[in-house]
Amino acid sequence: MRDKQVRRRRLVLAALVGISIVLLTASFGGTSGPLRTLQRGVSEVLSPIQEGASRALKPFRDLTDWVGSTFDAKNEVKSLRRQRDALRSQVVGTQAALEENAQLRRMVGLDTRRGVDAYDPVTARVIGRSPTVWYARIEVDRGSDDGVRVDQPVVNGQGLVGKVTDVTPGTAVVTLLTDHTSGVSARVLRGGGELGTVVPAVGDPTDLILQFLPRNARVRVGDSVVTAGSRSSRLESLFPPDIPIGTISKASPDELRLDQRVHLAPVADLRHLDFVQILTRNVSAARAQVP
Repeated sequence: MRDKQVRRRRLVLAALVGISIVLLTASFGGTSGPLRTLQRGVSEVLSPIQEGASRALKPFRDLTDWVGSTFDAKNEVKSLRRQRDALRSQVVGTQAALEENAQLRRMVGLDTRRGVDAYDPVTARVIGRSPTVWYARIEVDRGSDDGVRVDQPVVNGQGLVGKVTDVTPGTAVVTLLTDHTSGVSARVLRGGGELGTVVPAVGDPTDLILQFLPRNARVRVGDSVVTAGSRSSRLESLFPPDIPIGTISKASPDELRLDQRVHLAPVADLRHLDFVQILTRNVSAARAQVP
């Protein structure tokens, strides 16, 4: 009994080996015949199963592709943001440099004015500003070590800014025209060259007043006002003559007749100062004036 089972198993094994050899031979040997038909039949049976498996696995493949694409996109966004920030910094730096150069060029032009050539201008950078409009002052990075002294005039490329009111070896405080303590003797560049004193308007840091004018002064809107350079007892000035201060923005006949004053718009943009020039006294010129 046991011998029959062993012989049967051997026959089945031999038959399977033979069938395998025949199938392999048919697979590599040609594309026709009953075995090829059998292969096609098996393929047709398994094809729907393969298609179903492919459809079932597609969401997982899509998810894998989406995750990979998302990481790639995030890395690309980070890189583009770094490039944008770098370009933005370059643009801002270029714009700032152009504005500084423009301010410095305007100051070079102011140096050639009559009266200013008697001074040695010291260019200073603004490093601090007063926090309120009531004390309109700035701090600059030049001091007594650079020849800066109290009461020296301060200008920029547009016109008069103010004067030095405090000095340390390395810094100085400049009181602007809009400070309530400021006062500058001035002259109107028109008609009879009327004289007056420029003071700030109370409560308005963008408005200046030219006061002490004659009641019949011949002035009008648009007239330029410059420093008088006078040292009379009433209109004593620490400033050289003909430095622009402002233009007349309002000239009411009633206000002129009753209060002897008109309003000015300052020519210097006092709220956006980056550089100024302190007019330190020219020692050689001062000695030449001594009799």
